[in-house]
Amino acid sequence: MAVAGLAPSVRVECLLRVACTVMAAAAALLLGLSSQTKTVLFVQKKAVPKEVEALWVLIVATAAASGYHVVQLARTLYLGHFAGGDAGRYRRLSRAMACVSLFLDKGCAYMVFAMTVAALQACFVALNGVQALQWSKLCNIYTRFCEQIAAGMLCSLLAAGGMTVLSAFSARQLFRRP
Repeated sequence: MAVAGLAPSVRVECLLRVACTVMAAAAALLLGLSSQTKTVLFVQKKAVPKEVEALWVLIVATAAASGYHVVQLARTLYLGHFAGGDAGRYRRLSRAMACVSLFLDKGCAYMVFAMTVAALQACFVALNGVQALQWSKLCNIYTRFCEQIAAGMLCSLLAAGGMTVLSAFSARQLFRRP
């Protein structure tokens, strides 16, 4: 990666995009590949994230966010290295692109944060159970599965925080343009 010749703000944006990509991909992989099988009363039961729809939606959202940030990283590197930043003929196009980038960055951050909070709520039900509905605590049975889900949720929260900072970078780039 040829980051050495870029402006400091572009370097920081590239590093943040790489960090968000890694965290979102790690969350998707940790959540998507976690499973555990237990035998309860001679019946094998397997815990997988597809059984909790909020986890499944979070897996799809973090995978999509990771792909989006890879594309944005390539765009940032291309424009920072080859287009020369604020070249005169790219000014109108770069303002429109900065506006679209801000809109997509904010949408991506909101989507990942909202899906993470929804999945956290479902995970708290699995962790604590619900006495009124006679739902038992699942994490007492599937401890390894719950630990993997917790690690994936932490990565997802970190990715959402990084995406929030990236949307601030996008806003700065939009409003800095003439």
